[in-house]
Amino acid sequence: MGRGRERWIKHYSSAQEILLVGEGDFSFSACLARAFGSAPKIVATSLESQGSLRAKHRSCLSHLSELKRRGCLVLHDVDVYEIDLHPALQWRKFDVIIFNFPHAGHFPWLRERNLQLIQMHKNLLKAFFKNARGMLMEGGEVHVATRDDYPYNRWNVEELAEEAGLVLMEKVWFKKSDYPGYQNKRGGDIKSNKTFRLRNCFTFKFALQQYEYDYTCDEMSDCSDDFI
Repeated sequence: MGRGRERWIKHYSSAQEILLVGEGDFSFSACLARAFGSAPKIVATSLESQGSLRAKHRSCLSHLSELKRRGCLVLHDVDVYEIDLHPALQWRKFDVIIFNFPHAGHFPWLRERNLQLIQMHKNLLKAFFKNARGMLMEGGEVHVATRDDYPYNRWNVEELAEEAGLVLMEKVWFKKSDYPGYQNKRGGDIKSNKTFRLRNCFTFKFALQQYEYDYTCDEMSDCSDDFI
């Protein structure tokens, strides 16, 4: 393979400027970097400080080392609510902004079906969409991977995106096996390093309204749910 040849993994290309938001142990961004061979166009961010991240996700160490070696910019303490104001991000634009399995946190007294927690998830996504839309290049996309069964479908992801001026371009199955080495982590402060079941999961692809187009997903017929 030629040195300057564009490389792809699923929806993502080495030629794209990519921002990853809310990374867990950075295994997803490391997967992309590994597939591309180098990662100078990738920015991977985490809400956690570097110290907190290492305490919660011991597996992050090898991924962070790989990302650094491949030229990825890694940022810690990046809050979705203020991501567009971060000094390293406020002037940058991206082809794709990815938020895999957003979650507002785990609390002993709240279940996922609890209305209070559902509203917290919605507030998180609402802020993300509002800030992400201003960080897109012309023709750029915002990708959100999440479950689409109860109670997660009560987050109304499409409606929240539309409120921010984004429209759904396509909705495709999210298959963990498409991303070798990726481990989805719970995060938060309760069993943070554990994975969670990926069932009825999709990647929702949004774009600014003027770039909406019709698309028929032919992947849907040959994909099945992922289980861990």
